[in-house]
Amino acid sequence: MPIHLPAGVELKVSPENMVSVKGPKGELQQAVNPAISVVVEGGVVTLQRPTDAKEHKAMHGLYRALIANMVKGVSEGFKTVQEVIGVGYKVQATGNVMEMDLGYSHKIFFELAPEIHVETVTEKGKNPVITMTSCDKQILGQAAAKIRSLRKPEPYKGKGIRFKGEEIRKKAGKAAAK
Repeated sequence: MPIHLPAGVELKVSPENMVSVKGPKGELQQAVNPAISVVVEGGVVTLQRPTDAKEHKAMHGLYRALIANMVKGVSEGFKTVQEVIGVGYKVQATGNVMEMDLGYSHKIFFELAPEIHVETVTEKGKNPVITMTSCDKQILGQAAAKIRSLRKPEPYKGKGIRFKGEEIRKKAGKAAAK
């Protein structure tokens, strides 16, 4: 499946099979296995594999997805939105450092990668919201997963950090004994 390059996005392939993509949102690089060849012709990127062996098919799909994500990232960018649910839970971002109060005896300071731009919103009567944007999907997803792991949503009251729109299956509490 070919990858179409949007206007303003430039893709280069070095002789060592290093793909670099440059666009309005940033610049990303990815090393590609020498067995897979990357061909750029007239704003369309195609990947070719030498055989239909299982290993070559797997690498072909992997590198095609990685390059497509790089192209989308430098042109549009990626965004994750997380909600912090719980009484007294607070989140505040200063630069690339997040300060979180998650019901522990101490505050948690979480430093994000420089590629990630973070914004926190706390409105009265609503849950704090963490919005992170980046051109690198892999780093963004890893940071979002790490933040969620600091206080996973629990199944009884639903307190914790969850992705916006994520459904948490709630359990019933203890039944009263007769």
